[in-house]
Amino acid sequence: MAKKARTPPPPRSRQQGPRRREPTRVPPWSDRRLLVGGGAVLVAIALIAITLASRGGGGASAASARRAATVLTAAGCTFRTYPSQGRDHVQSLDAKVDYNSFPPTSGRHYFQPAVWNRYSQPLVLVQEVHNLEHGGVIIQYGDEISPATVQQLTSFYDSSPNAMLLAPLPKLGGKIALTAWTRLAACTRFSQSAFKAFRDTFRGKGPEGFPVSALTPGS
Repeated sequence: MAKKARTPPPPRSRQQGPRRREPTRVPPWSDRRLLVGGGAVLVAIALIAITLASRGGGGASAASARRAATVLTAAGCTFRTYPSQGRDHVQSLDAKVDYNSFPPTSGRHYFQPAVWNRYSQPLVLVQEVHNLEHGGVIIQYGDEISPATVQQLTSFYDSSPNAMLLAPLPKLGGKIALTAWTRLAACTRFSQSAFKAFRDTFRGKGPEGFPVSALTPGS
């Protein structure tokens, strides 16, 4: 009897182990592109910062200026914001500058500011503008202001003298002027609330951002 041919067993399937995932290769130029792009962003940020600094910064907000104006008006004072006349320097205290306000609130000025203090003699207008540029507030009074009111102004100055100047300005007559960079208030009497509102709103807000704490009397 003939033997049956044996059916060959099915071929064994090869058991494949887990395939290792090849790491994705990043083209070398992509890293350079990211670095260049990041550098461009940093340069742009730096340019914006330089531009803002050159324009001068830190002015009082419109809302805070309106609040101060409301308090000043309620006290019988006038308040006005003037266009900036720039910040160029002059080399002489005798330089003649045509300012758009009296006392001045911006414009060309002497290259050195006045020493922060209260004075019994008038300041040089072309010099005091430099103090405004640094963020100072200046209080000046005319020759018709009473000694009692001058004493009130002195006490107000002494209560917080940093970045402040106090001095007579005879041409003001019966008025007291408060100036900051591009801001001017004129009053006929002392008002604690009005003067405080002006000082606290505009002090330290000049185009050159000096900290108020650094502008001490005598400096």
